[in-house]
Amino acid sequence: MTKRTSKAIAESLEKAAHHPAAERYVLRLYVTGMTPRSTRAVENVRTICEEHLHGRYELEVIDIYQQPALAKGEQIVAAPTLVKKLPLPLRRVIGDLSNTERVLLGLDLRRA
Repeated sequence: MTKRTSKAIAESLEKAAHHPAAERYVLRLYVTGMTPRSTRAVENVRTICEEHLHGRYELEVIDIYQQPALAKGEQIVAAPTLVKKLPLPLRRVIGDLSNTERVLLGLDLRRA
């Protein structure tokens, strides 16, 4: 991750923390290269975000092979893993994200 990307994420986190009513979602998807499972996860999360969070989300896709330090820092033990950084509480959803209802529950967009 570049310094510019880190700064942009930090600014987004700060803005979202100060404006909780806006409910801006900051998401990170950790994948392992461009395997079929990783590719499905990227497609699925983008589809879900566009349908349910249009204009209210920031998604960063992180290949843990290229950036292993980021995965270690987030304690990622399986991939693909989607991490919802904001709004709090932090949540994780593991898998190819094909179960839309499970992803929506993990993002707190649906009630159990």
